[in-house]
Amino acid sequence: MTDANPQPAAPQPAAQLTEAEDKQWASFAHLGGIIGFLPALIIWLVFKDRGAFTNTEAKEALNFQITVAIAYVISNILVAVVIGAILLPIVFVVSLIFSIIGFTKAKDGANYRYPFALRLIK
Repeated sequence: MTDANPQPAAPQPAAQLTEAEDKQWASFAHLGGIIGFLPALIIWLVFKDRGAFTNTEAKEALNFQITVAIAYVISNILVAVVIGAILLPIVFVVSLIFSIIGFTKAKDGANYRYPFALRLIK
């Protein structure tokens, strides 16, 4: 006899990343900072359990991008007193430069720690 209500198969754990894939996704987490914090967040959520290097680097990139987002909010508020208009491009350039540095370090397999970032994600 066949079972009228077969049980669904248990979900299989995702495969671990190879060393090359681990470096690739870790570097993409840093490079994604050019467009905001979402790339680092998505990479961290998807790959945190599949690669130790990606977990570490994506958290670092995410923490830095959250810090940058807070700086953007503060700069936009300060536009009312003109200083924000000066800070906005500075925040953008600093974010761009450090994201590229993080990308190149992670691509080479080295850990990168941003010189300043709120460590919100542990």
